[in-house]
Amino acid sequence: MFKKKTAQTARQGRRGPLASVALILIGLVATGGAYAAFSTGTANANTDLSSPAVIEEGQKLFAANCATCHGKQAQGTENGPTLIGVGSASVDFQVGTGRMPMQMSGPQAEQKPVQFTDEQTKALAAYVASLAPGPAIPSQSMLEGGDVANGGELFRINCAMCHNVAGASGALTEGKYAPELKGVAAVHVYEAMLTGPQNMPVFNDLNLTPEEKKDIISYLTYIQENPSAGGLELGSLGPVSEGLFLWVFGLGAIVALTVWVTAKSN
Repeated sequence: MFKKKTAQTARQGRRGPLASVALILIGLVATGGAYAAFSTGTANANTDLSSPAVIEEGQKLFAANCATCHGKQAQGTENGPTLIGVGSASVDFQVGTGRMPMQMSGPQAEQKPVQFTDEQTKALAAYVASLAPGPAIPSQSMLEGGDVANGGELFRINCAMCHNVAGASGALTEGKYAPELKGVAAVHVYEAMLTGPQNMPVFNDLNLTPEEKKDIISYLTYIQENPSAGGLELGSLGPVSEGLFLWVFGLGAIVALTVWVTAKSN
């Protein structure tokens, strides 16, 4: 009786063959998924732009997507400027923000959803960088740990006249505009200063040192993370929205008060 009960208990505690196979499959899927996520993140962060394989992949992407406007050798055409010497930073900014490929002709390239993956963008940047020396994509260490106060002063001196003191954008001539800087990745802010896309002047390292660029990025990060200390921002557009607010509500209140007093006196 005791032996029979023990054998029965052993049979009940033993896993079936299908259960073992299922457990192995779950383990493989979980391990593979984790490895794929890790390897993809690492590849995107540490893509070797000098790798012949990456450059070759970028050349293929360029021929299929960019050569129509910029020429087969990136020499430029009547529809697009030359890319020889613009460097990887310019490509990473234009393609990484969705401005390129350009959707339609206009005063300036509009920002839109990104058309390429990060790996493809880096491959395109690697190919263009291989054609001639140019500004390189900044490393992560060049984007963090700046002086917020100094960055604010530098931004007001060099950038606020176009982008607004709070980075809320501003109108330029002939239908052009300085885009809003809220939500823009730090690497793209640095690349814009370094390459001067479209209407923006170039702030090379003689105009603004790498440390000063880092300070400006820290200032922009700070004003995005900290709400307005003065109350309602009114779009951070300065005298325009504030004057309109006072004109509509302030003058409206005075008129309403005048009408009320007149009605009471009668």
